[in-house]
Amino acid sequence: MSTGKAPGKLYLAGEYAVVETGFPAVLTSVNKYVTVTVNKTQNGGTIQSKNLNKELIHWNRQGTELVFDDSESQLQYILAAIKFIEKYALERGKKLSYYDLLVTSELDSQDGKKYGLGSSAAVTVAVVKTLGDFYHLDLSAMDIYKIAAISHLSVQGNGSLGDIAASAFGGIVAYYSPDRNWIFNMIRNHSITEILSLDWPQLKIQSLELPKDLELTVGWTGSPASTSILVDRIALTKAQKVKKYQHFLQESRKNVEQLIKGFKNNDSALIKKMFSKYRSLLDDLAEFSDVHIETDLLTSLCDIAEKLGGSAKTSGAGGGDCGIVLSDKNLNVAELKKEWQKVGITPLTLKIGEIIAHA
Repeated sequence: MSTGKAPGKLYLAGEYAVVETGFPAVLTSVNKYVTVTVNKTQNGGTIQSKNLNKELIHWNRQGTELVFDDSESQLQYILAAIKFIEKYALERGKKLSYYDLLVTSELDSQDGKKYGLGSSAAVTVAVVKTLGDFYHLDLSAMDIYKIAAISHLSVQGNGSLGDIAASAFGGIVAYYSPDRNWIFNMIRNHSITEILSLDWPQLKIQSLELPKDLELTVGWTGSPASTSILVDRIALTKAQKVKKYQHFLQESRKNVEQLIKGFKNNDSALIKKMFSKYRSLLDDLAEFSDVHIETDLLTSLCDIAEKLGGSAKTSGAGGGDCGIVLSDKNLNVAELKKEWQKVGITPLTLKIGEIIAHA
């Protein structure tokens, strides 16, 4: 039996700009996980996940390919991860096995609503990690990121892949997004072994640490957001309002690089300043693109936190989901949570996820 887990994520800064090649973002993993367990079987296998409508899906092999009839979206990420990790296993001379694969997730609420913690990325990473262990592939964190990134792109066709980085590495990461067109070209023309061995253009992933005098508090609006729809709307703006969009990109880069500097220098004041400033950049982006990033509840979440002395902003695409507060330890967190609950915001018991140790 092999078991692996991957954490969910939240964006601290760099949202929207990070979809452009080479632009930076800072993300944190959180202490809520997707866990995958693989048990070897003799003939045929199953995939089971509480997120799939069907409780148990049976699969078999046709040559080296998995075959069965189902097209649910979450299953597509699982299948893509299996496809590429097994392709790599074959390149490494491993014999493919049958197995039962079980997925359990802590990334949704009790009634099945998404918190916006990057569940599809975490599922993809967890499958890659667990099957990598199952086939004794000795994958590094970067190997896991790259195989999961390829898998995720093959399903979604776009995205920054920052959530993959946060899930693969754990902790807080500074992330510069790679050239996706280059990746697609490599998938078409090269082996997984070759792709893993190369430096990906523009990609950079660095681990950061939160200064000891800062803490992170997260609130949930109870309203899931559609990241892909919001990002597509911004893409339309990019074509229509080129100058304003380019200005946003450059300001985002400056802001996030200062934020990264704050982390590297253990400069809490700079971190809080840049974190708050990114809220203003997102406000500007929302105004000229006419995309509703900060909902009324997210505005309340941030305003309440700022009145109590914290720095706050939306996390990810906005339009719902979560807001984050960075604060000194002297912030009255109990008071913050009480005020949030009065207006219908649910405090989440999230902490920074552990740094993942890999070979």
